[in-house]
Amino acid sequence: TEGEAPEVSEALELSAVLFTTEAYAQWHREIEAAPDKVFGEILERFRAGATFSGVEFVEGWMKLRRLRAAYDARVAGMDAVIMPTSQILPPDLKRLATDHEYYVDVNLHALRNTRIANLMGGTALTLPTGVPSCGIMFVSPPMSEERLLRLGAAAEKVLK
Repeated sequence: TEGEAPEVSEALELSAVLFTTEAYAQWHREIEAAPDKVFGEILERFRAGATFSGVEFVEGWMKLRRLRAAYDARVAGMDAVIMPTSQILPPDLKRLATDHEYYVDVNLHALRNTRIANLMGGTALTLPTGVPSCGIMFVSPPMSEERLLRLGAAAEKVLK
C-alpha cells in the first residue's frame, strides 16, 4: 500500500522544538564548558534548543502524541512502513564543510526518514540493498522488535 500520512508532515514541523530543546537540556553543561570541541553546525543546532520555552516544548509533545495516535491508526493493518533509510545519496564532503545552507539542507534530508521513525515512536530496522549507500528501512509500531526482526530476516533473503 502506498499513501500519504499528513501526520508525518505535521510531526516533522515539531522537530526543531522537540529535538533541540531536549538535546540542549541534556548536554548544555558539556557543550558550554567546551564549545570549541563541537562542530560549528552541531553547536548551532544544539544551542537553538535554548530558544524554546517550556510551554512550547510541552505543547509540542502534546501535539506529537495526538499525531502519533492518528498515525498508528492509519498504519495499524500494515506489517511495516517501508522507506529508504536516507532519501538522498552521500553529499559533497567539501561543500558540506564550506557552505552553511548546503549543510543544513543536506543534513535535514539525510536524516528525514530516520527522524520520521523517531517522531512516530516506531521501531526501525535497516537492511542493505546491494546498491551502494541505499538502505531500506522497515518501521513497525513501538515495542515490536521481535516481529520486526522476523520481517527483516524474510526481507533479507529477498534482497540478497
